[in-house]
Amino acid sequence: MSEFVKNLMAQVKAKNPSEPEFHQAVFEVASSLAVVLEKHPAYRKEKILERLIEPERVFMFRVPWVDDQGEIQINRGFRIQMNSAIGPYKGGLRFHPSVNLGILKFLAFEQVFKNSLTTLPMGGGKGGSDFDPKGKSDGEVMRFCQSFMSELFRHIGSNTDVPAGDIGVGGREIGFLFGQYKKLRNEFTGVLTGKGLNWGGSLIRPEATGYGSVYFAAEMLSTRKQTLEGKKCLVSGSGNVAQYTVGKILQLGGKVLTLSDSNGYIYDEVGITTEKLQFVMDLKNVRRGRMKDYADKFKGAVYTQIDPNADHNPLWNHKADCAFPSATQNEVNSKDAANLLKNGVYVISEGANMPSSIEAIDQFVAAKILYGPGKAANAGGVATSGLEMAQNSMRYNWTREEVDNRLQLIMKSIHKTCVDTAEKYGTPGNYVNGANIGGFVKVADSMLDQGIV
Repeated sequence: MSEFVKNLMAQVKAKNPSEPEFHQAVFEVASSLAVVLEKHPAYRKEKILERLIEPERVFMFRVPWVDDQGEIQINRGFRIQMNSAIGPYKGGLRFHPSVNLGILKFLAFEQVFKNSLTTLPMGGGKGGSDFDPKGKSDGEVMRFCQSFMSELFRHIGSNTDVPAGDIGVGGREIGFLFGQYKKLRNEFTGVLTGKGLNWGGSLIRPEATGYGSVYFAAEMLSTRKQTLEGKKCLVSGSGNVAQYTVGKILQLGGKVLTLSDSNGYIYDEVGITTEKLQFVMDLKNVRRGRMKDYADKFKGAVYTQIDPNADHNPLWNHKADCAFPSATQNEVNSKDAANLLKNGVYVISEGANMPSSIEAIDQFVAAKILYGPGKAANAGGVATSGLEMAQNSMRYNWTREEVDNRLQLIMKSIHKTCVDTAEKYGTPGNYVNGANIGGFVKVADSMLDQGIV
């Protein structure tokens, strides 16, 4: 660790105590940037990285709502507006009991670099609440969303901050949030992305993060003159990202063996087919059931309950070629990384945000496998949100083929940026350095142009 990074991290931890995920995100980026800061003294002199680490503004507010029993419930809401050097703040809203200031700051910080890599003019932000939509009725979710938006609406707008969905915020939640925003502001504008197709949404947006991570894996494989055809793949999660990751892998000829939720995971040796994927989508999106039901439905599939006290996740301990972590942050630890490498996995494309620990990333980089970090590999979601914003501005809808083609071109561009930047700065094949440096330089130069603000 360089002296600069060591001193920087000491400051970050002192100013942001009890925020381990944020510390981890900053360390991972700062470690890649040491060589850039040496080559460009202006970045150091103007304290670009130090300014990037500090959010431009943070909103925290109470969210009172009434449940179906008439009881008053109180949650906490957040919006982190991290950096607007290259465009309006852009990033999802997460509704989950684990949400706190540190997690949202890490997500907002990552979002700045991810959005920069997309080539689209979007700054970085993130928000959410410790509200848990799981097990709530539609009426309860609606009342919560209306209360949440009754405060958030003051701080967002189509040219200021455009939130989207994330964990716990799907089409239902976006609909309730948009309806309340429209009522409060008396305007119909593209202030949220992930909207329904009938009222401003974009084709391919629900699929985009999952599709994009698979396109990125395909681009990485192409550097070794290979494709996904016949590759055995491990996928974690069973939400939006995981579902469409599976769908695109199947389209490209790959074989998917696993899916999971917070209770456990299924291993299907014969592979998850299109028919089985439709069952999962109905199970999760409509019936809001658990993955255990998959093993009850399909003979041969094995369900394993997750032990929260175990030192590894057995999902990552199966023979495979590719892995797509698509659930949540830090789901792949050091032991999981060792298991993946031991079992022959040589392609990892992250659909989730920061799903691998620092120790896991170090192993992947040292092994010289094709490792696509989340800020590059899962940027397809926010990229298509940017395309939705463009369509809203034009009051026009592109076809499915147009949006998918643009998504593929953006993922190719992100991959090229990572490869070219890693080589330029002396670490060929290191996608971590390529993504961090490639995302940073564009934002840093914009900040230099705009002065000390």
